[in-house]
Amino acid sequence: MDRYLIKNIHIVNEGKTIAGDLLIESGRIAKIGGTIDANATEIDGTGKHLLPGVIDDQVHFREPGLTHKATIATESRAAVAGGVTSFMEMPNTIPNALTQELLEDKYAIGAANSLANYSFFMGVSNDNADEVLKTNDKRKDVCGIKIFMGSSTGNMLVDNYLTLDRLFRESEVLIATHCEDEKIIKENYARIKGEKEDLEPADHPRIRDEEACFSSSFTAVQFAKKYNSRLHILHISTARELQLFTNMIPLTDKRITTEVCVHHLSFTADDYARLGYQIKCNPAIKASFNRDALWEALLDDRLDVIATDHAPHTWAEKQPPYEKAHSGLPLVQHSLPLMLHARAEGKISLETIARKMSHAVADCFQIEGRGYIREGYKADLVIVDTEATTTISRENLLYKCGWSPLEGQTLKGAVSQTFVNGRLIFENGYGKMTVHDSYRGERLSFSR
Repeated sequence: MDRYLIKNIHIVNEGKTIAGDLLIESGRIAKIGGTIDANATEIDGTGKHLLPGVIDDQVHFREPGLTHKATIATESRAAVAGGVTSFMEMPNTIPNALTQELLEDKYAIGAANSLANYSFFMGVSNDNADEVLKTNDKRKDVCGIKIFMGSSTGNMLVDNYLTLDRLFRESEVLIATHCEDEKIIKENYARIKGEKEDLEPADHPRIRDEEACFSSSFTAVQFAKKYNSRLHILHISTARELQLFTNMIPLTDKRITTEVCVHHLSFTADDYARLGYQIKCNPAIKASFNRDALWEALLDDRLDVIATDHAPHTWAEKQPPYEKAHSGLPLVQHSLPLMLHARAEGKISLETIARKMSHAVADCFQIEGRGYIREGYKADLVIVDTEATTTISRENLLYKCGWSPLEGQTLKGAVSQTFVNGRLIFENGYGKMTVHDSYRGERLSFSR
């Protein structure tokens, strides 16, 4: 195994920053702080910060079946370049991961191809509850089950209340939900389509509006409270939904937790005029007061984790008309740089970035031995330079789709190196990105 000694670094962990050295050996963090002498490859961390690797709890890497958009190999490569060392991937691939066998097929692809550590959600339909509940037997090596309470690829819209009731009652693993009310969305679409024949990007948040999100999130919360289920609501996008969540108890005691995505913290409905369908996504990016409320709730702990919902499509698939422009945008390479830029703007601290992108994700999902900089933990680490910049262009994008809504932006802050299980997977020096892709990540395990 590789052995590294990171010298003179600022270590950001568990709410504080300390200066010192850190030793990596046998894939784990061996020693933290002070001056360390060891026979190891030295990395000079002077002027830089060391954070726990980002854990992204919601990505769509498109494999199997949609590999013209992305693969686990290509998107995990982009992930490590952005400081993301672990990901949890969604089941709406082709075929949908609706059986335990199909779920294990995805794990096999991850084992063979992923540069980052990985887990995959078990998919839910209206009629596969028996199969879903077999996930209870895999509590330690599957991140959870995913319920689309709004339309998705294939047979994955779950709107049967008997199915929902049974899963919330009987699931022993975390239930992650996409919350949008399909009936409200269809009514909005019919009404707005009646007003104008040709829909525009700015119509998207009118169709997938605040009421659709709130109604569905409220339903999920009621089911979870009824059975004391472990519920995690993904990509909260509205101010109204925030009344459903609390910051009055510690995260580790919460049975209902929440995620906010970097695009809902970065864009508003005003950006449709500039970016059009590039930022069409579900749930929709909405009016600016929602973004302001999301930032407030993130910082006061009503929102628990930051993720991406990385969802790449080809450039052709993002073109009009409205009905054919696919929803989703690629973000996993730039979530940490976006938050570093927000830190430069005074919106968030490095300690809070580490907490919301690493510590809290590990706590929410009960991930074993990751998410913190602790002796004995897996050495999933990222070195960042807060004084450097990240300029986003098509030439330095690693997504297979080859585009980003962030193109042309220069962000304050950059990822310098990424370690996965103690191995140096990514380094960015002298203006050149290098990905060492001979290593493979590991399957995440959970201490449930």
